[in-house]
Amino acid sequence: MNHDAVLPTFRLEPGTAIAQAHLKTTLPVTLVSAALEVMTDLTQVKAATIGPSTTLRQAEQMMVYQGVRMLFVVTDMPSIEGLITATDLQGEKQMRLVHERNVRYDELCVADVMTDLSMLDAIDHARMRTATVGDVIATLRRFGRNHLLVVESATGQSPHRVRGVISRTQIERQLGQAIDVTPVANSFSEIERALF
Repeated sequence: MNHDAVLPTFRLEPGTAIAQAHLKTTLPVTLVSAALEVMTDLTQVKAATIGPSTTLRQAEQMMVYQGVRMLFVVTDMPSIEGLITATDLQGEKQMRLVHERNVRYDELCVADVMTDLSMLDAIDHARMRTATVGDVIATLRRFGRNHLLVVESATGQSPHRVRGVISRTQIERQLGQAIDVTPVANSFSEIERALF
């Protein structure tokens, strides 16, 4: 068999079209729909990431460019250090840091306002298989979060890995209605940050 044979070619005709990607349809869901219907599966969709030393303005531009409201903070793929959300970019924390450090907003970076890995709430992927959209909404409300991570358990060959993301805005889009989530402080450090 000849391994460097020239392949036959042909000329394209008018009306030739470009193949279109078949995106996962985001069909309307109900409160009793399977929770996996509203999870962004990171084995199907590439995770949006950013480095901790990236400026907040660049992080905001990245979110707009990628059409997301959350970025995983990563220095060495695939290890996660934390995450940053659109809410983090617009909160009072930045203004407090600008005042405390006597710096300009443009000098702040992702590491200054991101949520560290140890502070993130996660749901076990195996549990998600039997959960409903209503269960997920109740969890978002209980923890006062706009995002939850879905994690696969560690195995002998690999550590815990984030398999998916639950986003309040994604659920709202698929459910066709707004979901009220009130931020909740879950630790003394979060209460302290909220007060000062």
